[in-house]
Amino acid sequence: MNNNPYAWINESLATIHRADWYRCVQTIHSRPGATVVLSGQEVINFASNDYLGLAGDERLQIAAITAIQQFGTGSTGSRLLSGHREIHKELEQAIASTKQTQDALVFSSGYLANLGTIAAIVGKRDLILSDEYNHSSLKKGAILSGATVMEYPHGGTAVLQEKLREHRKNFRRCLIITDSVFSMDGDLCPLPQLLDLAEEFRSMLLLDEAHATGVMGKTGAGCVEHFGCTGRELIQIGTLSKALGSLGGYVAGSSSLIDFLRNRAPSWIYTTALSPADTAAAIAAMKIVREEPERRSQLWQNVNYLKQLITENLPNLKLFPTESPILCFQLSSAAAALTAGKHLRESGIFAPAIRPPTVSTSRIRISVMATHELGHIQKLVEVIKSMEELDLDTPRSKDAGILHSQTRR
Repeated sequence: MNNNPYAWINESLATIHRADWYRCVQTIHSRPGATVVLSGQEVINFASNDYLGLAGDERLQIAAITAIQQFGTGSTGSRLLSGHREIHKELEQAIASTKQTQDALVFSSGYLANLGTIAAIVGKRDLILSDEYNHSSLKKGAILSGATVMEYPHGGTAVLQEKLREHRKNFRRCLIITDSVFSMDGDLCPLPQLLDLAEEFRSMLLLDEAHATGVMGKTGAGCVEHFGCTGRELIQIGTLSKALGSLGGYVAGSSSLIDFLRNRAPSWIYTTALSPADTAAAIAAMKIVREEPERRSQLWQNVNYLKQLITENLPNLKLFPTESPILCFQLSSAAAALTAGKHLRESGIFAPAIRPPTVSTSRIRISVMATHELGHIQKLVEVIKSMEELDLDTPRSKDAGILHSQTRR
């Protein structure tokens, strides 16, 4: 018997290795962009959530440097204690204006926004109904809240309605939580139907717009705008770290909701405020999103071009249904995904293998940026096509070839 109380860690690591679930960081040596230097190799970057290419934009850098010169490098404390700066409120006003809500509240990360908000608005006497494909931050927030948590099948509004009809009456409050764009699949939630159900059963709806902010909708306001649901009552959460090229998270909603969260969201009350540099960079990004719609137009042109090339050149590559800049194709196992990812990398393409436990079935995830050139997209398709020569241990059909999609996650 091993008396070392930490021995289980090495045993657990060995299990992770055997399952091909082991992960390690990969060092990028260059500034963000459509191409990056990864561990000394220049690769075309299809692994980034920097959808509009703003993380390396000079205007965000100038805004961040100016903020550091004026406010210093750190906020030094929580917003309620000593960390509040005028630029925090300026950012919140910009977010509320974009989302067309009464107010907004900025957190130090999107993960903290979800944890703190869910924990603040529901508790032990309440019910949470959660899409089974939701992001980890939504699932962890639900657990930490102490509420009763029930999952419904991905996008399954009929099952959700049944659960609401059966269980809603037994709880003080009910909260439906969902991503708007599902980051490991690329599809969208059925937002109008979810809002209808929330209204019918007197439930709150919390929507995570992390991968929609700046990308979806006519002005980049997100899926609420995309679906024509602006003005309907719900709680919108998002991040500043993806299309906005900075760091942090936000909640947007009614003025009473935001005032309540300032007094009850622990991950906002007890966390040092977002740094001046990140705040100023996000403000600059919001301005660019508003004033340069051509960036978003270019992003969608690139997405559509990639889909066209796949249709023409890879008829057997069945992509998951997607309405976003995220495109995924599934592989039979974690080992197969690792092999595919390695081949892509060696061929100059950075597109990560996504494996359990992040998802239940392994896949390659492709993320398109506005700053990708046509040649970048053409190279990606060429390299994927060359993967047909690999033994990826993927189930074959008579006319499907090596790359054949299976049931979604």
